[in-house]
Amino acid sequence: MLVDSPPEQRAETAPAPPKRRAIRAIGLLASVVILVLVAVASLAIGAKELSLEQVWHGLFHDSGNYGDVVVSERLSRTVLGLLAGAALGLSGAVLQALTRNPLADPGLLGINAGASAAVVTAITFFGVGSLSGYVWFAFLGAAAVGALVWFLGGSRGATPVRLALAGTAISAALFGYLQAVMIMDNAALGAMRFWTVGSLSSATDKTIVQVLPFFVVGSVLALSLARPLNAMEMGDDTAKALGANLNRTRALAMLAATVLCGAATAACGPIVFVGLMVPHVVRSFTGPDLRWILPYATILSPVLLLGADVLGRIVARPAELQVGIVTAVIGGPVFIFLVRRRRTAQL
Repeated sequence: MLVDSPPEQRAETAPAPPKRRAIRAIGLLASVVILVLVAVASLAIGAKELSLEQVWHGLFHDSGNYGDVVVSERLSRTVLGLLAGAALGLSGAVLQALTRNPLADPGLLGINAGASAAVVTAITFFGVGSLSGYVWFAFLGAAAVGALVWFLGGSRGATPVRLALAGTAISAALFGYLQAVMIMDNAALGAMRFWTVGSLSSATDKTIVQVLPFFVVGSVLALSLARPLNAMEMGDDTAKALGANLNRTRALAMLAATVLCGAATAACGPIVFVGLMVPHVVRSFTGPDLRWILPYATILSPVLLLGADVLGRIVARPAELQVGIVTAVIGGPVFIFLVRRRRTAQL
C-alpha cells in the first residue's frame, strides 16, 4: 500500500517553538532512561535470576559464576540487541520517508529476503555451518538485493513506487527460491529453521565486532539524511526547489537502509515489525520532522527488541521464546490497528 504523506506531513518543517523543542528533548532523555532500564533487565533476567548487585559485580568485579553468567552469556546478547534494534528502527524510518509510506519496513525492499536467500545458499552449496560464516553471506545478500532494487527501480530515475514494486517482486522470487532449496535439502531446512526465526541467543563478541562497523557507518549516514528526506516529504518538485538532490538522497537512503538492515539481519536473522512499529509510533508524537524521528527511533527500537527478548525468557521459562517470535506476536495486532486507524483517518 503506497500512499503519499498526508498534506499536513508534506508541509515544510518549520522550526518548532521553544516549548515544543524542550518537550521533545525531555522525551528523548526519558527514552534513554527507559533504554538503560531495559538493558539492565536484559542482564538480570533469564534462566538464572540475578539481583542488581549481582549484575554490578558481574560486570565490574570478578565474582565467579555471576561474572560468567552476566559477561559470557548476557552482555553480548544485550549489546547486540541494542545495535540491531537501533539499526532496524533507523532503517525503517528512512524507508518510510523514502517511499512516503508510513507502513513501510525493511522487508518492503526485499532486504530481509536477500539476506535469507544468501544464508540458504551458503548452507546448501558452500557448506557454511557457523554463525560467523552466515554473517558475511547474509550481508552480501542484503547488499546485492538493495543494489538490484535500486537498478530495477530506475536508479537515477527511481521513484518511491518503482522502488517498492521492485522490492516486492524480488522478495516474492527469493522466497520461492528459499522454499525450493529447503524442501530439497534437509540440512538447509534444519539450519534455516532456527536462523529465520530471528534470535539474539547466539550473540558473541566476534559477531558484534564483525557487524559493528556497518552499524556505525549506516547510522551516521541515516542520521545525516534527516534534512534532505524532510524536503522530499513535501514532494519532488518542492524538494528540488529547496535545493535537494533527489537522486543522491534516494541512493544514500537506500544505501543506509541496506547497510543497517543487512547488518542486523546478518547477526540476528530476519526480525519483523520493529522497523515498522517504532518509527510509525514515534511519528505520532514527534510529528513528521525526521530530525526528531530518527533519534527517537534509534533509542526506542532497542527498547522494543530487548523488551521482547526479556519477555521471551520469562513466558517460556526455563526455556525461552526467540525474540523474532515475540515481535511477530506483538507486531501483528499492532500492524492491523495501525492500518485500520489510517483507513479511518482517510474516510
